[in-house]
Amino acid sequence: MAAKIGIVGNGPIETLPDLKQYKDEVDVWIGADRGALYILNHGIKAYYAVGDFDSVNEEEKLKIKANAIAYEEYPAKKDETDLELAIQKAFDENPSTIYLFGFTGGRLDHELINIQLLYRIRKKGIRAMLIDYLNEMELTFPGEHSIKKDLRYRYISFIPFSQEVEGLTLTNFYYPLQNKTIHWGSTLCISNELISNSGTFFYEKGILLVVKSRSAIPE
Repeated sequence: MAAKIGIVGNGPIETLPDLKQYKDEVDVWIGADRGALYILNHGIKAYYAVGDFDSVNEEEKLKIKANAIAYEEYPAKKDETDLELAIQKAFDENPSTIYLFGFTGGRLDHELINIQLLYRIRKKGIRAMLIDYLNEMELTFPGEHSIKKDLRYRYISFIPFSQEVEGLTLTNFYYPLQNKTIHWGSTLCISNELISNSGTFFYEKGILLVVKSRSAIPE
């Protein structure tokens, strides 16, 4: 059976969800740089720890080395980001799904390229999700997709990743849609909600980001 991989980066710790909520969903945990320490501090075993580890001190590095099953340290000056190194390790596990935690909320340039890396993963036929304490983001390709109500993330937005997304239809949503084309900059599909336990979205052409969110302010 194809594995489900959880990769944790060194983004601001306050943006992380509780990783223990995903223990039953993830088969193999990979820590990218300080992300390995985050995994261990949640009481979870890190299978791989990879990166240049320039964001941890010597004591923390020793803890990672002692507790990770496999530890690989790289020079700080390298062509790949720590996330890219972790993704390569994930590919070796023949995954069906890759969950990415701790890759948002810090430097904007890093966050933008991490969103683009979802495309690289999805092109390999692997489902990929970028998750923090307020959001869950997934990149999709044309076709029909089902989506379930998730009480953690009430609002659902559909954002074009390509310049256009053609033939978008939303079913079982508060704001339904029928065969619409949306473009970069369109706010038509922002902040929708399911009206039942599940719904579907379908589109014919383009690449679409699906973002589930909740408000940072209690409602």
